[in-house]
Amino acid sequence: MILTPVRRIGNVYKSKPPKSKALKAIEAGLYVTEKEPTSTPKLFDLLTESTVIIKASVSDWKDAIRKSGELLLNIDAIEPRYIDAMIKFCEENQAYIVIAPGVALPHARPEDGVKEICLSLITLKEPVKFGHPQNDPVDLVIALGAIDNRSHIKALGQLAEMLMNKETLRKLRNANTKKEALKIISSF
Repeated sequence: MILTPVRRIGNVYKSKPPKSKALKAIEAGLYVTEKEPTSTPKLFDLLTESTVIIKASVSDWKDAIRKSGELLLNIDAIEPRYIDAMIKFCEENQAYIVIAPGVALPHARPEDGVKEICLSLITLKEPVKFGHPQNDPVDLVIALGAIDNRSHIKALGQLAEMLMNKETLRKLRNANTKKEALKIISSF
């Protein structure tokens, strides 16, 4: 089986990955096979009324991860231990979790308790520091639960597109309701 680097998440090319900071952070070390899975969820399949909170109040970065993880726990996509694994992973890899100014993507290994591919998104009422020297404070937390190294590629590609669009990020940060946020997300 031939492995090729991902140029644009969701599509497989035989050339180098793009230079975008958000994409580089998401794609770091990511390789997929030439054959894409037949059924990969899209961003709007994963971010739903049940997995989005707007203007959440949190005490610190750990609380932000807990809240984003609880959304995934509530839909039975993860085991409770996955939330602790995300916090531990963040403690060890803060620079990797905060992927862009104001944006954190907490996650852990599939074997840490992921039952099915999942994403949650919370916007924060007040930004919190995760400990990143350039990209703090964070006001957008997107928790990821992956079951393998490729089934989430399409959704992550759409997420990367969304995160690279400054106007979309501004609208998402200013959304006052889930309905507004989900409308923005559905355009990707």
